[in-house]
Amino acid sequence: MSTIESDIEKLSWAQALKVYSQPSVVIMLLLGFSAGLPFLLVFSTLTAWLSDYQVSKALIGFFGWVGITYSVKFFWSPVVDRIQLPMLGRILGQRRSWILFGQLIVVTALLAMSGADPSSQLTMIAVYAVMVAFGSSTQDIAIDAYRIEILEQRYQGAMAAAYVFGYRLALLVAGAGSLYIADWYSWSVAYQVMAGCMLIGVVTVMIARRPSGEKTPEPLIDRGSSLSKTAQLKNWLDQFVVQPFADFFRRYGRFAVTILLFIGIYRLSDIAMGVMANPFYLDLGFSKSEIASVAKLFGFVMTIAGAGFCGVLVAKYGVHKPLLLGAVLVASTNLIFCLLAETGYNLNLLIIAISADNLSAGIASTAFLAYLAGLTNTSYTATQYALFSSLMTLPGKFFSGFSGVLVDAYGYTEFFLIAAALGLPAIILSAYLLKRQL
Repeated sequence: MSTIESDIEKLSWAQALKVYSQPSVVIMLLLGFSAGLPFLLVFSTLTAWLSDYQVSKALIGFFGWVGITYSVKFFWSPVVDRIQLPMLGRILGQRRSWILFGQLIVVTALLAMSGADPSSQLTMIAVYAVMVAFGSSTQDIAIDAYRIEILEQRYQGAMAAAYVFGYRLALLVAGAGSLYIADWYSWSVAYQVMAGCMLIGVVTVMIARRPSGEKTPEPLIDRGSSLSKTAQLKNWLDQFVVQPFADFFRRYGRFAVTILLFIGIYRLSDIAMGVMANPFYLDLGFSKSEIASVAKLFGFVMTIAGAGFCGVLVAKYGVHKPLLLGAVLVASTNLIFCLLAETGYNLNLLIIAISADNLSAGIASTAFLAYLAGLTNTSYTATQYALFSSLMTLPGKFFSGFSGVLVDAYGYTEFFLIAAALGLPAIILSAYLLKRQL
């Protein structure tokens, strides 16, 4: 065990709980809400909307590829990290200005999406969904950098838990809230209300403090420099695009590839099944209101319980043991969904499945965010974390695009068995990293 994790375990439970008293932890909760709100609106909630209009499961599955936008955000993360936005950058600083920029794109695209008809404008809905995902992922890059830079490492478990709490609260609003509004009014009204909810994030950006030591990025092209524009651009690319990746490989050496592989597969089981969740519940005969009440409302409570518990575990034991626990739980809970698929409509069994699934997701997500924060060099915060978080979701998003095809070909039981099997490599690598303290 490392000296750091040995010292952490000496903390009392009361001392560990005090990590939640930091004002920045509350700010992170609100920023987590802003980050989480757009996600379901181009993912699970969108699939329910499309299912209502009888769009085929194969096409619904392919809409899961919209989420790949989140998984390739590292391509523009150096821009978010090192390019200052005109006016906004000077007023709000580097991190908060880019958060606001992403939020404005999300609001605009959601409003446009609310006016589209899935029966005749499926292509436009896909375009607007990609816009939402782009704005949301740009916001995420800046929020992740802000979260890591605003407080030191020992608070990162609590910061991650607060982020997950806010994120899951937003998923509750975008999931259950949207379903209720769609039931009572229409999908158009639901998406308009969600656009209005993004104002919570906008206000938070205005009241949040800047990270201490945040510097104004150097301009991409310095007209007073003796170097040519081409030479300056080459130097910029080397310093802010090449070096963040080279730094990671220098620090972790021969274990770097193993760590990147672990990042890519840790949430594969969880993400892969997400697109089919709402179609699965609807196909079993659950109403939208039942889904909202159980899968969203009750699921939210269990996720927050898992996230809060894991925040304390990370403060008490370090990150590696909760990371392994999360991997085991996420893989095993898919088996309960297999039982639900075989049983059919059963509200009590749905509650059990949702409880286990969301509790495990809260633990796994919180531990994983804290782990990724520990891997990041604050000299390249946004770029490196964007790489890690992009790699975290890319395999799952790619696989999720075929989820509808698998369900059509084999059925839900086999699909959830495959999802469970996808979690086994994450368990093995979690145990390996725990042993090596990597």
